[in-house]
Amino acid sequence: MPSVGEEVRIHCKGMLSDGRVFCDTRAAGEPISFRVGSRTLLPEVEHAVVGMGPGERLRLTVPAAQAYGEYDEALVEEVPCSTVPHAERLPDDGYIVVDAGGEVVRVRVTKTRAGMVRFDHNHELAGEDLAFDLEYLGVAPETAVEHEGHAPGCACGCDKLKESLAR
Repeated sequence: MPSVGEEVRIHCKGMLSDGRVFCDTRAAGEPISFRVGSRTLLPEVEHAVVGMGPGERLRLTVPAAQAYGEYDEALVEEVPCSTVPHAERLPDDGYIVVDAGGEVVRVRVTKTRAGMVRFDHNHELAGEDLAFDLEYLGVAPETAVEHEGHAPGCACGCDKLKESLAR
């Protein structure tokens, strides 16, 4: 079982309650790696992986409120096109990336109409209950660059190997 700080590898298939798939590492041909405790994935997914052994599979359901939150109409804004640079080139029902006070966020342009543009700041999975099929593959192998960063005298003995190669 992995512990906080370890880099692990998993296969993950994420599905909406209607069965639509929003991510599938097997289909992509590559598992994902993440450091346990890094908040890279939803906390519920990380907690589930911590309890798994190599090769173990698990189906996990995460309610919307614990995933990306409930859909919030207050996060939808309509602004005059005149205040948006290149408003005429915005994608209709697509996404753009904007700088929101030093933080880069992805925003959905949900509707444009004469003189106005509508932005939806909700996460694209907000309001959705999610299901994940997880397979824990194990601790990710350390790269040579990571290994070189070990402190002198570390428990793995790499400093002795480095000394012998330097002679």
